[in-house]
Amino acid sequence: MYARGQGRSRLLLGVYVDDLIVTGTNAEEITRFKKEMIERFRMSDLGLLHFYLGIEVRQNASGITLSQAGYAGKLLELAGMAECNPALVPMEPRLKLSKDSNNPATDATFYRSIVGCLRYLVHTRPDISFAVGYVSRFMKAPTTEHLAAVKHLLRYIAGTRSYGCRYSKDGDKELIGFSDSDMAGDMDDRNSTTGVLFSLGGSPITWQSQKQKTVALSSCEAEYIAATSAACQATWLRRLLEDMIGKQSDTITIYMDNKSTIQLCKNPVFHDRSKHIEINGTQFVESQVCRRTESWLCALIRRCRIAVGKLQDVGWHGLVGDSAISTACFYNR
Repeated sequence: MYARGQGRSRLLLGVYVDDLIVTGTNAEEITRFKKEMIERFRMSDLGLLHFYLGIEVRQNASGITLSQAGYAGKLLELAGMAECNPALVPMEPRLKLSKDSNNPATDATFYRSIVGCLRYLVHTRPDISFAVGYVSRFMKAPTTEHLAAVKHLLRYIAGTRSYGCRYSKDGDKELIGFSDSDMAGDMDDRNSTTGVLFSLGGSPITWQSQKQKTVALSSCEAEYIAATSAACQATWLRRLLEDMIGKQSDTITIYMDNKSTIQLCKNPVFHDRSKHIEINGTQFVESQVCRRTESWLCALIRRCRIAVGKLQDVGWHGLVGDSAISTACFYNR
């Protein structure tokens, strides 16, 4: 991603190998940029964006819609399910699968091929993010039980192949996050799964469903780890938006549905009762909730002094805004 100009003359350029996408608010600037590029390089102007890397783009006066209907149709043909009956949900409710399955083995190459295609389809389909991530855990030695879950997901895609993401031109451009987690959902190692989604103006812009790296000992801990991932993502998105439009967004709201986790984020006193939760995540979320750069930096300095003794500060001029999450510190042993 590259940027040029300021204000209404701001242009954003996305580059993938030899494919370029340019966007901006000033049509004259876009035309001038394309003319400059054609004079320097051998390239073709394909006009308004309609198709890019398997993603279909429909633009009108009210907004932009991204979908992968054509890609989904080819995927169903590859799996031999072009004429299958549609399903209403991506996965059966409360479905639990394990790597240690007693069912017969299935073609691993075919299974990996289909799941790999499904992972690319997630780029415009947040509704299948968890299901695709779940079936991706069994790519080493898939069985017929695992393949049945993949086929159920394909049946859901068959009935929703036109689904995608809609980005409206009007509306409030507030950045809002959502985080959630299950509790020990993996049958093999009992790790929980984090789910994070961020929307801008009511439209999803980034999402993830990922198995946590550590085993949570309570639902509060599992939700707190998910909140840590959401806080990291929020900080990155805030800086990205600042680089793209030259303006920092307001305080980002992250919604979660666990009261214990919310209280743990707000009240540092509760941290004494939760030392089993990974300390890095605790410090990070606390600093993001406080939203006061000087106060949490001072707290960080105090902790460093307690931990390592002598500390030499390098200065804070390298920090970005009031949401900075890291400092450069050197200390003498």
